[in-house]
Amino acid sequence: MDLSKHIIFIRSIVLSALLLASLAACASPPAERCPVTAANGSTPPGETPSELYHGNGQLWTVLWPEGTITFAPDTAGEIRDDGSLAMKFPWWRGDGVSGSLEIEGRSLDGSAAPLGSSIPEGYGDTGFQASTIIFPEAGCWEVTGRAGAAELTFVVQAQVSAE
Repeated sequence: MDLSKHIIFIRSIVLSALLLASLAACASPPAERCPVTAANGSTPPGETPSELYHGNGQLWTVLWPEGTITFAPDTAGEIRDDGSLAMKFPWWRGDGVSGSLEIEGRSLDGSAAPLGSSIPEGYGDTGFQASTIIFPEAGCWEVTGRAGAAELTFVVQAQVSAE
């Protein structure tokens, strides 16, 4: 093989390697590209400890293992007719925290509509509060809960599985 054929051969190997590396980066699981929040194990007052609790001494919730919520038929959560994904999230307000819970969020990997929520009345302004978080679509989401002056923010990956 002459020198020009060696150079072409080496260039094709280098270009193939770059292409494969580029494809591998695109094919990585979504959770690897989403800076999900790991639950810190901080337990709300009066609850049994669990590694899935996440809180800051004022507000707490429960996060899914590895920060990923997988929506599938016949599992927790709901895939709605409009394609949105709804999941129940419990919240706890700590001592000295009073006020209605508000939840907002935004997509970190696209231009999706803002996150929605459903927060039922009847729980009062202190202690436990049930909620449903509504992700307009699958993706990486930053979620913030607020009650009074307290605030808790976390990042989750919402994904749909056909299984």
